Amino acid sequence: MKITEELVDYVADLSRITLDRDEKVARGKDLGDILDYMDKLNELDTSGLPEMTHPFESENRFREDAVTNADRREEMLANAPESKGDFFRVFKTVEE
Repeated sequence: MKITEELVDYVADLSRITLDRDEKVARGKDLGDILDYMDKLNELDTSGLPEMTHPFESENRFREDAVTNADRREEMLANAPESKGDFFRVFKTVEE
C-alpha cells in the first residue's frame, strides 16, 4: 500500500494532531515501515499454530471470593458520628 500525503493527513486528522511538513514525511515513512513489516509477517505459515490472544499462557488468577472480615457492624457503627439502630445516620440530601 502506498502511503500518500493525503493518507497521512487523514490519519493525523483522525488522531486530532497537527503535523508540519517534515513530520508528515517522517510519519508517512513510519506508516510505510509498519505496513511493510505486516506484509512480512503475513508471509509466515501459521496454519498449524493455535489461535491466541496473548503470547504467554495464563489462567484465571482471581482469588476465591471468601469473607475475610466477620460481622463487625458494632465496631463500624462505633466510628460513625451518628447512627440509628444498625444504620449510619446521614444528613438529608434530597428535598421533597
